[in-house]
Amino acid sequence: MARLPAITGKQLIKLLRKDGWIQKRRGDHGVLLTKKTGGETRVTTVPDRSKSLPPSTLSAILSPPQTALGSSGLQRLIDEDGIK
Repeated sequence: MARLPAITGKQLIKLLRKDGWIQKRRGDHGVLLTKKTGGETRVTTVPDRSKSLPPSTLSAILSPPQTALGSSGLQRLIDEDGIK
């Protein structure tokens, strides 16, 4: 996996929502997001924080069991929408 950019939880949540992810609820550990893709529903929880996510947390969120975006998918979202 390519080097991941520094990104906050809040920024990642905004990017995922623009990519079609739906916020289901907020909890103590973050925001639960879901997305239906080709007959299956993916679920991930993103920490709702203003500081950069640890690389291991970001990598886990981008992994196949969760969002399946990978670093290239994240970069595509950043290129399309930018980080605000």
